[in-house]
Amino acid sequence: MQNESIRYLIVPGWQGSADDHWQTHWQNSLPNSVRVEQADWLKPRREDWIGELQRAIASESTPVILIAHSLGCVAVAHWAQLAPLDSLRQVRGALLVAPADVERPNCPPAIRNFSPIPEHLLPFPTQVVSSDNDSAVSALRAMEMARNWGAEIGILSGAGHINVKSGHQRWEQGFAYLYRLQGRIEQLTRRRA
Repeated sequence: MQNESIRYLIVPGWQGSADDHWQTHWQNSLPNSVRVEQADWLKPRREDWIGELQRAIASESTPVILIAHSLGCVAVAHWAQLAPLDSLRQVRGALLVAPADVERPNCPPAIRNFSPIPEHLLPFPTQVVSSDNDSAVSALRAMEMARNWGAEIGILSGAGHINVKSGHQRWEQGFAYLYRLQGRIEQLTRRRA
């Protein structure tokens, strides 16, 4: 990351990320950070969310690292299936935190249209972070998603949905996962050079 300016795209989940959410803190802390805004945070439509993500990535030619939470993680996986090659090449990596299992029996109806969850390898380095007591995804399902996506996985103990409700307003510890991902990206870049 030393030779190129990275743009961090913050990809919130269902209902967005409030001012006290860690994604907002990270957006204010990381240079070149932009939030992907959705027209409807409460009644998300998969096609709309994928379209907004594509527009945000393509709005500049700079390389991107995606930082997604919950339903935003599933939106990233759907986007990667449909994205133009040029846009895929722009994405250097993705940090996917607490991916929502939109196939679970108790999934809210408003987000079921994001199912089925893509099971393809993501074409960029990916780090999934989840919790062993997240009501939106079991640790086993998070591990399955990570395996399908070709991602490294980190399972936190007792971290809930890694959001404000679970006490993760700033989530400074999460930067360790971002830095690990950036280290993997740098190694890949050196190998390709």
